Amino acid sequence: MARRERVMRMSVEQPLWRALMGYRVLTMVYAIGLFVSAYDEVARPGVTIAYLAVLAVWTLATLPRVANAASCTKRFLTVDLAIALAGILLTRVAETPERIDAGAPTLPSIWTAGAVLAFAIKGGWRWAAFASTLVAAANLVHRSGVPTRDTVHMVLLVWIASIAIGYVVEVARASERTLARALEIEAATRERERLARDIHDSVLQVLAMVQRRGAVIGGEAAELGRMAGEQEVALRTLVSGGMVPVSRVSEDAAEGAVVRTVEESDDDGGPVDLRALLAPFAAARVSLAEPGAPVLLPPSAARELAAAVSAALDNVRKHAGAGARAWILVEDEPDAVIVTVRDDGPGIPEGRLAQAEGEGRLGVALSICGRLRDLGGTAELISTPGQGTEVELKVPKQMARGQR
Repeated sequence: MARRERVMRMSVEQPLWRALMGYRVLTMVYAIGLFVSAYDEVARPGVTIAYLAVLAVWTLATLPRVANAASCTKRFLTVDLAIALAGILLTRVAETPERIDAGAPTLPSIWTAGAVLAFAIKGGWRWAAFASTLVAAANLVHRSGVPTRDTVHMVLLVWIASIAIGYVVEVARASERTLARALEIEAATRERERLARDIHDSVLQVLAMVQRRGAVIGGEAAELGRMAGEQEVALRTLVSGGMVPVSRVSEDAAEGAVVRTVEESDDDGGPVDLRALLAPFAAARVSLAEPGAPVLLPPSAARELAAAVSAALDNVRKHAGAGARAWILVEDEPDAVIVTVRDDGPGIPEGRLAQAEGEGRLGVALSICGRLRDLGGTAELISTPGQGTEVELKVPKQMARGQR
């Protein structure tokens, strides 16, 4: 069975970078529109035209620089903010004192906020406070130290908004790291449970058989059986506990936190007939009842369901006695596939499954319930002492298709 590594990228700040790109273009157009609408009132239109030409070329040429955090370097931020500050200060050259006192906008107008927001998204609220403070100082110089009410409102708005956005970005980055860690723990736990099922189905059963046979044969075989028993206990402890690997950080912070999980993929691609996988279980004391038409499931779902049936039959052989009979019923419902395994053994005493799980014997918990849980299905066990045991395995077809 092939295995592939799935990479999930999570980024809360990436939409902010895309929004910033659009903001810079729109505000550049807005600044040019303000100049065109008030062209006859501008004292030195040549200065304004030269500055707006530089602003337009810079804005369009540097769009890739504000596409993500990696491209938005400190050098770029410095030059970008310098252009915004220069535009504010050049307004005194392009405009008359009367128009400035009347509240005429600065040459870059609200484009300046884009430069400050870039600082906020890149470095958080501290960088935002630094950039917005420089903008506030430039506006004070532009207004000769006597700002108008509109200027104060704009400066406060940029200062508060940029710091708030910077703080949100910092919180979002911390949340991404926490979420990445949680998803990786979940992936590691699922992989550990999958390995535990395989171990229970093979290695643990072999060790238990060696222990029993060694005790019967005696001599050196008894010592070998004792060692096998010790290894079985140690292995069960490892399976039931296990270690979770340390979370890995993102290779590219600009694209968000990275979570890597390993999942199985099906080489054959097409669905398989569940009946073909269950047919080998039919025997003298195991009856199989199935539909006349194929019961199609994705290969991985069909294999896991058949393995769960095998684990249920193993429990019948081990706990119901050599003379017990078992029946397998396969039902192909419109929305689910249901497989029922029933036996006529003595049943399971109340509380025995919880006790076995506490002792590290996870046959039912992992080999049966765990497999169905991974498929998005359910495993229901009904047992009455003296009346046998029934295990109902249900796999929704919609969830099973997701296993392809």
